[in-house]
Amino acid sequence: MSEGTDSRVPPAATADGAERDTPQGDAEYLRRRTLRRGSAGWLLLTGLGVAYVVSGDFSGWNIGLSEGGFGGLAIATLLMGVMYACLVFSLAELSAILPTAGGGYGFARRALGTWGGFLTGTAILIEYILAPAAISIFIGEYVESLNLFGLTAGWPVYLACFVIFIGIHLWGVGEALRFSLVVTAIAVAALLIFAVGAFTQFDASGLNDIPVDQDAFGSGSWLPYGVLGIWAAFPFGMWFFLGVEGVPLAAEEAKDPVRSMPKALSIAMGVLVLLALITFLAATGARGSAAVQDAGNPLVVALQGDGEPTALSRFVNYAGLAGLVASFFSLIYAGSRQLFALSRAGYLPRFLSLTSGRKAPYLGLLIPGAIGFALAAGTGDGGRMLNVAVFGATISYALMALSHLVLRRREPELPRPYRTPGGMLTSGVAFVLALSALVATFLVDKDAAFIALGVYVVALAYFTFYSRHRLVAAAPEEEFAALAAAEAELERG
Repeated sequence: MSEGTDSRVPPAATADGAERDTPQGDAEYLRRRTLRRGSAGWLLLTGLGVAYVVSGDFSGWNIGLSEGGFGGLAIATLLMGVMYACLVFSLAELSAILPTAGGGYGFARRALGTWGGFLTGTAILIEYILAPAAISIFIGEYVESLNLFGLTAGWPVYLACFVIFIGIHLWGVGEALRFSLVVTAIAVAALLIFAVGAFTQFDASGLNDIPVDQDAFGSGSWLPYGVLGIWAAFPFGMWFFLGVEGVPLAAEEAKDPVRSMPKALSIAMGVLVLLALITFLAATGARGSAAVQDAGNPLVVALQGDGEPTALSRFVNYAGLAGLVASFFSLIYAGSRQLFALSRAGYLPRFLSLTSGRKAPYLGLLIPGAIGFALAAGTGDGGRMLNVAVFGATISYALMALSHLVLRRREPELPRPYRTPGGMLTSGVAFVLALSALVATFLVDKDAAFIALGVYVVALAYFTFYSRHRLVAAAPEEEFAALAAAEAELERG
């Protein structure tokens, strides 16, 4: 059957008012939209989780020192670390229940209905389309600063990033994840080597050397911008962990996802906490908070200050490029799988979920890549795009944590091969902190927050007036939801 054919059995209304199309030839529809199963074990999934995040250790987090000082950013990072840990444990349970490529969208679809699924999926897409665009700009800046091949930051470098790394993804998921693991290992090793070198210069007096704002409530040497500075630093504390929640998007391509997904999420989170701790302390202690707060490459500044480059600072500079590549590469993967799942279920145009002979969602890779390149080349404002991405991320976190709460309360007997430690208390903490981080984005960049809201309005209009009435009943996330609704109806009867 062609994609444009309108021949279908009558649509069925869902419990929340949406309609599900059942295209004739469901098997053929899904055959053209399948991923390569069994391509990733727990090690590759763990590497993917770290790869999403590792660029944030090399740059970006330090701007939080300008918002909260050392103490404010330290407390913000601690709270955001708690939020991510609670969220990761909640997602580990959900991914064992629903091991599909939908990830957070699939969880919310089961718990919160079609509206909740679409809102969550859209928020995740905002994060995973804008973040790679921003990182491509940062890669260009690194290439120029390192004088690689005489290139300068600009659209040719951005285009090369998208073309080369999307090409690897089109080659195959197994090859892509192995490449990501190698680059991520280089970046992590560089962070550990940096910390060893920086701790030899550690001076605790430099941690609180930012001038105190005497007018700020609760200000002092450790909180130079007062208590409100802690809240304003939330988005930058997130940079040490932003993206790890994307691991469940690989569920359909994982080996034994019920076991490997919780294991990979837990280990990845542990690695990220360790890297955050040593990077934050080593960088601020080696040169002082004031010196690194506005630096584009804070780790290099921490090692050499205003002096001549050293062998170690050069190495860390090159490794920073590796970290950016690792995150860029893995975020492209995450965005393509989220787009694939939403498209396969009919929330977005169905042709976007078609897969190639190598089982790669080629349009799900190419179209977001084209959008990302256009944004990077057209604006050159990586910081603004990352702030928009953070806004989308915080919305998705709140909805995913809420999904865990709803499923625990509404379906307590649902088989759970893995159970979240702390249960609803854990996801409740994640929910409250995610909402706090969402509000904090308005303190940092109101324009970015309203841009994200504008994208949301357009997406919701599309869903309300068009795609809500054309969902695909055969999609895994829709089948899970339909079965749950049928079982609930039987229990009520």
